[in-house]
Amino acid sequence: MKFKQSESSMPSRNSKEKISYRLYLVSDQKALKGRSFIESLEQAIRGGVTVLQLRDKEASSKEFYQRALEVKKLTEKYQIPLIINDRIDIALAVDAEGVHLGQQDLPVSVARGLIGPGKILGASTATLKEAEKAEAEGADYIGVGALFPTETKSNTRRVSLDQLKLIKDSVSIPVVGIGGISQHNLESIIHTGVDGVAVVSAILGKEDIQRAAKNLTKFFLTSGGNHS
Repeated sequence: MKFKQSESSMPSRNSKEKISYRLYLVSDQKALKGRSFIESLEQAIRGGVTVLQLRDKEASSKEFYQRALEVKKLTEKYQIPLIINDRIDIALAVDAEGVHLGQQDLPVSVARGLIGPGKILGASTATLKEAEKAEAEGADYIGVGALFPTETKSNTRRVSLDQLKLIKDSVSIPVVGIGGISQHNLESIIHTGVDGVAVVSAILGKEDIQRAAKNLTKFFLTSGGNHS
């Protein structure tokens, strides 16, 4: 079975290089405690989110597809990339800008063959070996963590800030720190030189979502973070 990819919305190599990973939001409906999913994501984007990953481990394929279509309209409106967690089929079906894979998902090299060279491909890593392998196999960026304890994901491996810096210094693709990140520990992460941070509850768990995103963006920039 072949998936048709839209050439018009598929990022070119140059456009992929211009993407800012500064504030990378991973969606989690549970963190919203009953608030509107789409409205909350829009508030986060208006607050400065630069990349949005849609993650839903519990939804059926049909439910995930329908939700992805809704979110795609939102990310197109604000012209930021939509990344689908794990599900390459959903990413291609809604013509998302990319897909993010964990260590237990398809190998990066196989995924690259399925999605083609124009789509964004991210990979979760926790060691230098995994990071270098992901880059060699065609990943466009890597998420490194978990840096701190997190309640949104149970099967995490801890990564120290020293390890994060080593990985950042060893690969040429963007590196995004992830796992238990908040404004309280953000400065220590920024000092490793990462290209961005991935958060869930630090934005979606706050009462004022837009303000939370704005505060993180401002703190990242004023603390010497990547200005891309």
